[in-house]
Formats: sequence, C-alpha cells, structure tokens
Amino acid sequence: MNERAKEIAAEGRPESEALAEKIAQGAVRVGVVGLGYVGLALACEFAKGGIRVLGFDIDQRRVDAVKRGETYITDVRSETLKDLGARSLLEATREFDRLAEVDAVSICVPTPLRKAKDPDISYIVAATEEIARRLRPGQLVVLESTTYPGTTVEVILPRLEKSGLKVGRDFFLAFSPERVDPANTRFTTKNTPKVVGGVTATCAALAKALYEKVIDRVVPVSSTSAAEMVKLLENTFRIVNIGLVNETAIMCDKLGLDVWEVIDAAATKPFGFMPFYPGPGLGGHCIPVDPHYLAWKLKTLDYTARFIELAGEINAAMPHYVVQKVADALNDRMKSLKGSKVFVLGAAYKKDTNDARESPALDIIRLLLRKGSEVSYHDPFIGEVRVEDGSLRSTPLDAAALSGSDCVVIVTDHSMFDYAAIVRDAPVVVDTRNATRAVRGRARKVITL
Repeated sequence: MNERAKEIAAEGRPESEALAEKIAQGAVRVGVVGLGYVGLALACEFAKGGIRVLGFDIDQRRVDAVKRGETYITDVRSETLKDLGARSLLEATREFDRLAEVDAVSICVPTPLRKAKDPDISYIVAATEEIARRLRPGQLVVLESTTYPGTTVEVILPRLEKSGLKVGRDFFLAFSPERVDPANTRFTTKNTPKVVGGVTATCAALAKALYEKVIDRVVPVSSTSAAEMVKLLENTFRIVNIGLVNETAIMCDKLGLDVWEVIDAAATKPFGFMPFYPGPGLGGHCIPVDPHYLAWKLKTLDYTARFIELAGEINAAMPHYVVQKVADALNDRMKSLKGSKVFVLGAAYKKDTNDARESPALDIIRLLLRKGSEVSYHDPFIGEVRVEDGSLRSTPLDAAALSGSDCVVIVTDHSMFDYAAIVRDAPVVVDTRNATRAVRGRARKVITL
C-alpha cells in the first residue's frame, strides 16, 4: 500500500470519496494500457487536460516513439507528444509494475476476430491479468476495447476480485466504448460524446467524473453491458447500411443506372433517409469486426443475427466485385487480367490515414495477384503492405506509372491525389469511391461501381 493509500485508510474515508476528491482536484494519475489509435489519442487528451498520464504498451517501438515525441498515428501530432512529454504530463513504459502508480487505468487493447469469426479477447484478458496482479484499493479500471455484452462483468470482474478486493467498495470498474474515427477532423476524442456504464452506481459516477475532466459530454447508461451494446449497435447500424448500399450499387449496375446519382437524389429528402455510399469493401478495426462480436454472443443464446450475417456476406464480396469490374474494363480493351499491369491507388482502409487494418485494398491486390496480374500500388501514408507470401512497396505516383499501367484502380480516395491527372494519364480507371466525379466529365475510360 502506498503512502497516500495509508493516509486514506487512517482517515477512515471510503475509497470512492478519496478517488472522487483526486479527480475533482485534477490530482488523479491515469494509466492507459495499449497505445494504438485509441489509447494514444485518449492518453493525449487526458494529458492536454493537465492530468498526468502513464501509457503502457508491450511494443517497445511505440514506447520509444512516445518518448522521442514522434507520432505513429494520423490523429496525434508529434509536436503534441513533444510538448506533453516536456511538461511531464505524458510518459510511456513497458513496465507493468508501474500500474500501482496510477489511480485510474483505461484498457485500450485490440479485440480482433479469429478465423472462425469468434471473438479473440486474449489481449483484454492479458491486460486484466497485469492489472489484477497490481490492483490496490482506490483504483478505477475502465475497459474501452470493443467487445460483446457481458465481457466486463463476466471476464474482467472475476479476475480483479481474485485480489480479495470488492468492486464498488475497494476498487471500481466501468466500460466506456471508444468512438475514434481516424482522420476525422470535425469529431475528435474531446468533442465526441463518451458513453459510460459502471458495475455499480459508484463505479459509474467515478468514471463519469474522470472523463468529464477532458471530454465535452459524458453519457451515462445503466450498466456495463448496456454500454458494451451501444458500441455494437453503432457499428451494426453502419455495416447493415453499407451492405444495403453496396447491394444497391450492384442492382443499379444491372439496371444500367448510376448509383451515385440515385443516392444524391435520394439524399435531398429532408427526413427518413440517411445517405451511405458504396465502396470496395469494409476496412478498419471496428466496422468489419464489431458486429460479429454481437452475432457470436447471440449464437450462444440460440439466436441468429440475420442482418449482420447478410450484410457481412455482401460487404465481404465487394473486393471480388471490384476485380470483376477490372476484368471487364480490360476485356473491353482486348486484354485479360492475367499478364495485365494493374496499378492500385490506396492501401489504407479510409482516406487520409495510415491504417491498413482489414483494408479491402489488400483483398483486391491478393485477388489480382491470384489472377496473374502484375500488381503495383501507391499510398502516400503506407510504404509497404504484406500480400500473399511476400510484400509490395509503394510505387511513385506519376505520369509514367499511370500511363504504363493497363488499368488503374482507385480504392482509397486520399485527398492529395490529383484525380484530373489520373483520369488524363491512365488508359482506363476503375473508380470505387466516385473520387473522379468532378474531373471525369463524360470520359468513357472511367468505370465506377
């Protein structure tokens, strides 16, 4: 027990009261386990609010980068890291024994899917075990990693209570889903409302008070399971609507209609319609993954989440649809996929980020390689990608690369791309994002979804 804990115990005050006082005074120290897209952004937000933060990660490269003040994600600037480090507000370490130094700890580790599309919560379990070994009275633990409803009370709580401490009295446990949208300059960690659910009312109140120090609006819900379900509903809403609009693109293609024109016209309705746009497939850590956590949980309750499964099938087929578009475009020019030079523009899953997790570009590249195409790619944010049994390095984007290709495929609509030059210099373009709409005019060599 540290000196402050001894003082509190001697005073006879409840642990919750002592922690609430620390939070109110800004004297709380926060730990963040996992310094990826979610964790590093959250750590910086706490530090910018004047709260001292200790970040934990098993990747020494990330720890060293934070210490040097060098960012590795698009939403955090190196200048910010350097400033926070210089003011001793942000520190990074691999030494999990230092968890005892913090008053609150947020778990921001990955939650991928296994090949069978069942949840892999091994990172959550590993982080929880590290915390449990050092858990002390008065600490608040908040899980931010997306997971299925029930994880906090079924997986984390029993492991923490093995310490002999009691939740709601000795320590406090909550769930608050991350809502990071990489490269979104309008909605950031600070101004995106934060949902919070606690195991007990006291847990929820303390978590709410902590986040209110740095987040503009905190939204409490009745339980950790409700908070876990909130995130899954958000991304299920997106995967289903993206699946719908992707299927609409296929239907419009068969009907000889321009899906983009149809969506734009429908979007003029001021009620009852929200525009979603088709694309080459789903990417990123959240949308392709999170709904399957919910579907898996419901299977354990003998229920099939039919919307999720159908949307997943449609979205997973989009890279194949794009490759067929490429094949058709080449066929119209008396060429086949085999032996043709295909230049893929963009490897990131969304524009203006360096995040290639679950990117449909990787699936498209793999499919093209399997068909015998000579594939190259360009992405200003991603210098190398792993494909098949090897890797590809980003090729410079210039007139020679464009004109020397048999087909150019726009998979990621990065803002810095010169779309007029792409349309001008490429022999034929398959545009999966409608990125060329302002410059292509009636050019027949541009094919859209």
